Order: sequence, then structure tokens, then C-alpha cells
Amino acid sequence: MDPVVVLALVAVIVVVFLVASTVRIVPQARRYNIERFGRYRRTLQPGLNLVVPVADRINTKLDVREQVYSSDPRPVITEDNLVVNIDTVLYYQITDPRAAAYEVADYLQAIDQLTVTTLRNVIGSMDLEETLTSREEINSRLRAVLDDATGKWGIRVNRVEIKAIDPPHTIKEAMEKQMRAERDKRAAILHAEGERQAKILTAEGTKQKDILEAQGAQQAMILRADGEAKAVELVFQAVHRNNADPKVLAYKYLETLPHLASSDNNTFWVIPGELTEAVRTVTRAFGDESAAASHTPARPEEAAGAGDTSEEGGAPELAAGWTAASDAAAAADEAGKQAAAAVSDAKAEAEAAKSPQTPRRGAAGGG
Repeated sequence: MDPVVVLALVAVIVVVFLVASTVRIVPQARRYNIERFGRYRRTLQPGLNLVVPVADRINTKLDVREQVYSSDPRPVITEDNLVVNIDTVLYYQITDPRAAAYEVADYLQAIDQLTVTTLRNVIGSMDLEETLTSREEINSRLRAVLDDATGKWGIRVNRVEIKAIDPPHTIKEAMEKQMRAERDKRAAILHAEGERQAKILTAEGTKQKDILEAQGAQQAMILRADGEAKAVELVFQAVHRNNADPKVLAYKYLETLPHLASSDNNTFWVIPGELTEAVRTVTRAFGDESAAASHTPARPEEAAGAGDTSEEGGAPELAAGWTAASDAAAAADEAGKQAAAAVSDAKAEAEAAKSPQTPRRGAAGGG
């Protein structure tokens, strides 16, 4: 082969190598640290970058996006001497690629160890119950310590979260029993409160029912009394307006007496003291009728019949043998007839008083 051609090929290869060594393309969200003869020179930004061939070389390639680091569960002793395993999750981001590469040998291990140390300091001042209920406080204190320590390493800790807190198995069983007892207690309290409210509502309902029933009975009694009062008033006005005879009143008084014993539940009944006055009035009325009848002359046949019976002697003995019950029945019948006649006369007089009086025939004839 011609030496000129060989030299040309070698020159081309060297040029290609130099060009390839000079141009560096950095992806987005990446940072490259460049060293020149073993000393930090600069950090390449995303895009096309030119370096000195052979003299410059890439030392570290770093990702500046936010990273997630999950540590393994670490045993931590609480203030009440209980060992709990705590698992944390760390969110961090590289802000200074040069410091992250040259200020600390392994920033992930350094962060992990710092997290464990800070957790033991924080949890050591809390008991188990406070540890389980104070996650926000633990997170804030842990983040403050990590952010202060990792700032000089070119790393910013954005967030620290406690993923799990695992107490011992015996403590878990005790906590489950405690929670079960608390739930049973709350259930019993709620049940008692429900029964109490139900009894209160039932009592209030019964009270309202009794009140409404009493008010209804009161209104009914008032209306019934008003009706009876109006009925009595109307009867009283009718009696006084029609100017009823005392005989009628006495008879009506006697007529109402059987109603006192009309009920089946009455075993005895009381006769009012005014009964004697009513009987006296009826008797007086019938006495007047008997006297009027004795003044009327008897017919000859009746006189003869009376003489015959007196001779035989049977009729006077029968009249003398009447019982008091027979007399009372006859008197009641006669009083009923007299009362009906008196009521008719009273109604006729009332109608006559209301209508204009017509002249009598005799007066008309004399005129």
C-alpha cells in the first residue's frame, strides 16, 4: 500500500478520535463533573459541550432530579425501654454536583446513618404511645436535622416520612386488647345512650298522650255540661213561658224517679226528700177531684145498685181491702191523665195568648 494513503488514513482516524473526544452531549437533568489532569475543572450542563481531548475527562455523572431513598427497618429504643422497628422514606435532590461528588464519599450512606442517629435521638425522648401518635413531629425534627447536615454536601432533603413503626408482638397484642376494650366501652355507652333516649322519648310521648286525652275529656265534659245547661235552661224557659200547672211538675217529678234505678249496676237508690212534697201535691189534686165527684148527685140506678150492694155487704169489704200498691197505681194513672190534660190546656192558652183575640159570638150578636 502506498505510504501516503496510510498516513492519510491515520490522520483521518486521529481527527475523528479528537473530534469525538472534544464533543460531549449531556442529557437533560444530568450533570457531568470534568477533571483536567486529575483536578476538578467544571460541570457540564445539558446539551452540546466541548472539552479538551486527552486532558479533560468525566469524573462523575449525577442525576439532579428528586430521588427517593427507602432505608431498611432499624431498631430504636423508646423512653419506656421498648424496641420498635422504624422504616423511613427520604426524598432528596442534588443541588450542587461538585459538592455531592467531592464533599462526601457516599452521600446515600451518609444520609442513611444520619437518619438512624437522628431517629434514635428523637424516639429516645418519647414513649411508645407518643411515638405512634407523633409522626408529624418526628418527620419535622428529622427533616430539620438532615437538611442542615446535607446542605454542605450539595443535597437538599425535601421530605422525610416514617413508613412504618413496628412494636414487638406482645405489645401489638396488648394494644389490640386495649383497642377492643375501648370499642366495647364506646359500644356500651352508645347503647346505653340509645336506651336512655328511647325511654325519654317514650315517656314524653306517654305524657303528651295523657295530656291530650285529659284535654279531650275536659273539652268533652265542658261541651256536655254546656249542652245539659242549655237544655235545662230551655226546659226552664219553656215551663215558665207556658205557665205549667204545679200538678204537671209534680207528675214529671214522679215520672223521673224510676230512671234512678234503671241501671243494672245500681244495687240501691236513694229517694229524694222532695218526693213527699210531690206525692202530697198529686194527692191534693186527686182529693180535689174526689170532693167534686162527691157533690154531684148520683143516678137512681147507681143509688139502687149501691143500696143493693150495701145490703149484701160484699162491696164495702172489697173497698176496704185494697192495698197501698193498688192505690198508688191508680193514683199514678189518674195523675198521668190529669198531667196530659193540663199540658194541653197550657199549650192552648199559650197559643191563644200569642194569636190576636177574636170577639166572642155573644158580644158580636149584642152589637
